[in-house]
Amino acid sequence: MTKKIYLAGPEVFLSNARDMLDAKAQLARDAGFIPLSPGDLEIPPADTKTGHGCNINAIDEHMMLEADAVIANLTPFRGIAADVGTSFELGFMCALGKPVFAYTNMAKNHFTRIHDHYAGDVSLSDDGRYRGPDGLSVENFDMVDNLMLHGSILRRGGAIIVGDAAPEELYTDLTAFRECLKLAAAKLL
Repeated sequence: MTKKIYLAGPEVFLSNARDMLDAKAQLARDAGFIPLSPGDLEIPPADTKTGHGCNINAIDEHMMLEADAVIANLTPFRGIAADVGTSFELGFMCALGKPVFAYTNMAKNHFTRIHDHYAGDVSLSDDGRYRGPDGLSVENFDMVDNLMLHGSILRRGGAIIVGDAAPEELYTDLTAFRECLKLAAAKLL
């Protein structure tokens, strides 16, 4: 039986969203999966913007319930960390006990991105933690993102592929996604 794989990521926000979603779906089919991708289904009409958002959420959760696994794009989005919607989707799939895989097109790890966010003003405090100038502690676990994301994938036997896309191709380079698909196929198919 062909496995269904949910494709989580911020691609739905791109100006070329349809092209990116279609390209990722085709690559998933080529790898032997049935892709389930946000943006692929008709959203029922709603009377309010909030209602429309809830309809999108319901469809996405339904697809995740149908999926056998997830591949999450953890490339930092609108800041130093993964897209919050993608983070939710990854957590949802972990809670369901489904196989989880991820990739990022950003080679800098989470600590380095936070260090850069603080313009290098991160130091080791007396309590043994790295802290920014605002006093907030900075995770230093050599992980691609927050330990809850990276750790949840590793602890479940999944994998995270780290790419190094050019800045102008941060959300369109599919090299790391292809590698992640190969790993998922080797484990699931």
